[in-house]
Amino acid sequence: MRSEALIYTLTDSFCSHSESMAITFMREGLAETRLSYSDLDCDTNKMANTLMDRGVRKGDRVILYLQKSIAFVVAHIALQKIGAIGVPLNPGFKKSEMEYLLHDTQAALALVDPEQEAMIRDIDPELHIIVVDTKIPYQDLDFFSSAPDSMPEIEIKRDDPGLIIYTSGTTGKPKGAILTHGNLVHDARNIIHIWEIKQSDVMCHALPLFHVHGLCFELHTAILAGAGTIMLDRFSPEEVIAVLAKNEGEYVCTLFMAVPAIYAKLIEYMEGKNLDFEHIRLWTSGSAPLLVKDFEKIKNTFGKEPVEREGMTETGMNFSNPLKGIRKPGSIGLPLPNLEVRIVDPETFSDVVPGQTGEIWLKGSSITPGYWRKPEETSKAFEKGWFKSGDLGKVDEDGYYYLTDRIKHIIISGGENISPKEVEAIINQVDGVAESSVVGIADEKWGEKVVAAVVLKPGSKVEANMIQSFCKKHLHDWKVPKDIVFIQELPRNKMGKVIKEDVKTIFSN
Repeated sequence: MRSEALIYTLTDSFCSHSESMAITFMREGLAETRLSYSDLDCDTNKMANTLMDRGVRKGDRVILYLQKSIAFVVAHIALQKIGAIGVPLNPGFKKSEMEYLLHDTQAALALVDPEQEAMIRDIDPELHIIVVDTKIPYQDLDFFSSAPDSMPEIEIKRDDPGLIIYTSGTTGKPKGAILTHGNLVHDARNIIHIWEIKQSDVMCHALPLFHVHGLCFELHTAILAGAGTIMLDRFSPEEVIAVLAKNEGEYVCTLFMAVPAIYAKLIEYMEGKNLDFEHIRLWTSGSAPLLVKDFEKIKNTFGKEPVEREGMTETGMNFSNPLKGIRKPGSIGLPLPNLEVRIVDPETFSDVVPGQTGEIWLKGSSITPGYWRKPEETSKAFEKGWFKSGDLGKVDEDGYYYLTDRIKHIIISGGENISPKEVEAIINQVDGVAESSVVGIADEKWGEKVVAAVVLKPGSKVEANMIQSFCKKHLHDWKVPKDIVFIQELPRNKMGKVIKEDVKTIFSN
């Protein structure tokens, strides 16, 4: 059906809400660009036609290696209009990270900021590149402004891929989760339904666009609902609070989505301040566990209980505490509509009884069909049509779900997934390092922080700051170990496998 593809639902919204404000982009706290839904429709058509003139076709992968900007949004939607597959990447990724991603995507084109052009050309001199200066106002970009504003006549189906979003894997190499148009529509409609998002709502958008939270859960949802979006170019506690506290005039926010680490910084900034946030009807938290004490801090600071929810790159949003009803601190809430959930014994694959811990399995219309160019990883992720989340959890007598641990050792720091093996591979390149084990330990600020236990070669004089400096050259800052300890040998079981839980205890002593 036509309406089941993401791009047709987006264009229906452009038409239905043509005169309404779609996005106001804030740079350093000041409104820089305002686009109506009609403007967004017109500009995405021009961008789509420009990309087609550059040779992009349906099914091609196009990398969005850009800072958060209107240009990013327009390019993303334009790709959906021509059936190309957007690949949003963290603009902080370093050369060693990008080498793998460029090879894996086999992209036809990359949109990059001027600062990254030389690096990308060095990695792949043959790759077609469009340089987009996101530091200048969007309205000053002219490389697509003269293109036709008619929508390309390309048939898009619900099973056509719309996005590939990379998520850290246990092997150390990121996996590209394929999200189809149908996946994305189902997910956005679910969120609109459970949180009752309407045209009258205004979203304060402070999250990055390369992540499903900011791009899919937040932006897609706002656009499909015809709501307004106040988009901040970056996260700054001062600027976010200024936007959230505005309670009169144009564009008063009613919705805010964030991760626990953002809330921690906002609460710290709010100390000693007395502001009114009564006009904001919904505060949500996800991408990392929200501690019970932080639930109470948010409630006391902003005047309302937050709605904690859970989702994954591969599955969209899965659980949410109710908008109207009991919100249980520490719980990820209830399954979203049309999502089937099982909790099974990871060894026997048999269902466990309520209250007992097992692996969470999922089945629904928002779940990825698989990983890009990784058939073995795809096969391992599914069991008879059920997606194996890798998360351990339980359900209580009221049907509320809880996450208890992760089968996988992925670290979630500030809402970002980090592969320990990826960090270990970099540390082990340091001259004088014999081996290492990277784990995540509880941290009030980040949820979890990256730490490393390192074994040195005999006679090595390597120090912790030397390892951290080396990591910073090859990894994004949030992957760099915050603490490093040196030990004689890594704890292992009888099969020689490093016991991660024993590594964690090193940092609690």
